[in-house]
Amino acid sequence: MNLHEFIQLALAEDVGDGDHTSLSTIPADAQKRARLLVKETGILAGVEVAKAVFAEVDPNFVVDVLLHDGAAITPGDVVLTVSGNARNILTAERLVLNCMQRMSGIATHTRELVNLLEGTRAKLLDTRKTTPNFRICEKMATKIGGAVNHRFGLYDMILIKDNHVDYAGSIEAAITKAVTYLTDTGRNLRIEVETRNRAEVEEVLRVGQVDVILLDNFAPDEIRDMVRLINGRFVTEASGGIDETNLRAYAETGVDYISSGALTHQIKSLDLSLKAY
Repeated sequence: MNLHEFIQLALAEDVGDGDHTSLSTIPADAQKRARLLVKETGILAGVEVAKAVFAEVDPNFVVDVLLHDGAAITPGDVVLTVSGNARNILTAERLVLNCMQRMSGIATHTRELVNLLEGTRAKLLDTRKTTPNFRICEKMATKIGGAVNHRFGLYDMILIKDNHVDYAGSIEAAITKAVTYLTDTGRNLRIEVETRNRAEVEEVLRVGQVDVILLDNFAPDEIRDMVRLINGRFVTEASGGIDETNLRAYAETGVDYISSGALTHQIKSLDLSLKAY
């Protein structure tokens, strides 16, 4: 799904057969303006999405952007102004706010975590633990916050996880099948394999043919040992139970990447509003 498709679906969900409140209370030819106000400190995200929503609702809107994605914001800041048909401003209002509030909450939390990595080699990855049909915006928000986008979906890399290993019979069997599949289908996808203990890491090292070793639910000291064992032969990623309380400890192990579902789930939206003026 691209951004245009997302916006069309979101508007169809919200508007249905018409914004009857605006249709019944606002003259069809009324021209008004509004400004998007910041009510909480954080990192701004979703400005580009808002511009796309406004353009979809009414190409004749005049949008003046004053603050851009990634900006540090405080209460009282004005992000943008929009002027045009009053009914259409009201139609676009909630979708713009829903996207920007959640995206800014994600970007704010992501930036807080990225700051904890300063001085280490580790980079923060997002995950597929996202809101269905809103992933495009949530992935944009984590990137704005300073994280690196991991795979977008099931189609853009091979990530062999515990259930794949268990169903396939072993790590070696899963890797072998994946490599054969890529050869047979002519696809060029990176292969990552999840490991749960030292024995599985050693099995991956013996089999090879992958790009990334995911170290799942290892303690920081165990991650440090596995990084030494892998010794740069493969990219390493730590995952599982990692949040702001222990992120720094994981980063200091020398691991290449740290993935965290906390970037996109259980996030508090940032308080923004669109007010007429």
